[in-house]
Amino acid sequence: MTGIQAVALVVVALGGTAVVLARDPARQALVAGIFGFSLAILFLTFQAPDVALSQIVVGAVALPAMIIYALRKVQRREQVERGER
Repeated sequence: MTGIQAVALVVVALGGTAVVLARDPARQALVAGIFGFSLAILFLTFQAPDVALSQIVVGAVALPAMIIYALRKVQRREQVERGER
């Protein structure tokens, strides 16, 4: 294992811990996106570029976007129920 691979593994481990420790859902979505990108970097260091590209699309873009969309939907529904709109 090279030094770059070891550093990438440590960054992924710290990123996973950061996702779990984030309490605010919006912040957690942002940290999850960064974690997905760090996983893609890890896959690149282990010479798996096809998996890295898939990880960028799914883990760094699609998943955080779906979480943010769901949070917006819940907030709007709560506003309608309270009669704010």
